[in-house]
Amino acid sequence: MLYRLMLFDLDGTLLRSDKTISRETLKALQKCREKGILIGVCTSRGERNTLTFLDELRPDLLIVSGGALVKFQGEYVYRAGFSGEETCRMIRTARSICGSDCQITIDTTDAHYWNYKVDPQSQDRSWGESIYTDFDNFMESSLKMCVEIFDDHKAAQLQEALGECDCVRFSDGYWYKFTRKAATKERAIREACSVCGIGPEEVMAFGDDYVDIGMLKMCGRGVAMGNAIEEVKREADMVIGDNDEDGIAKYLAEVLGNEEK
Repeated sequence: MLYRLMLFDLDGTLLRSDKTISRETLKALQKCREKGILIGVCTSRGERNTLTFLDELRPDLLIVSGGALVKFQGEYVYRAGFSGEETCRMIRTARSICGSDCQITIDTTDAHYWNYKVDPQSQDRSWGESIYTDFDNFMESSLKMCVEIFDDHKAAQLQEALGECDCVRFSDGYWYKFTRKAATKERAIREACSVCGIGPEEVMAFGDDYVDIGMLKMCGRGVAMGNAIEEVKREADMVIGDNDEDGIAKYLAEVLGNEEK
């Protein structure tokens, strides 16, 4: 096989809608491992939350917080975050533009903070142990900030005000993620490839949302899920089945079967 790393987004890709990885997918990934292929996860979720879904998979590579943190075989190999002072300034800027009551989340290395109006556990238990804070005088160093913005004009204003950040909107709501310019999935993949001793052309990447477009375009093969947004499907090399219909497992079975012929 030409590919030495299989890299998967989490929500809408490796995870089904019920936030589990199917038995068939786990079996397919085990077969890849038996052929010496590394398995990686590349997600906007924070590390601690990501690991709650991966007890059985135990990936070789973790790219989390939208590319701000890379962990290979248990060791951190890349980090691109904000100081406590920078985080505090970003929060103040978001509130000045989007309103003092705008909803904000902050990822640190160890926790996920949210000034939620409604407990996120009541809406989606997969977010795990989110810590409530009013963000007044919040001074912890961070990896990622997300802001809920309903007004496109205000979103553009905040993006301009935080020009040192990479900003991408998630398709399933009005949330925008802000990481360092250097903290993108693409940059993280380059760092991971360097550590693994492989090139991006040897990576097969799978995704479904705006934040996945860059990695699908840069890797050797970019695969869009059947449930992906249309923009992702247009940029991918190919489109496979839905995440709820074992799209990954069926596709990998086909790829591995062709290799054995």
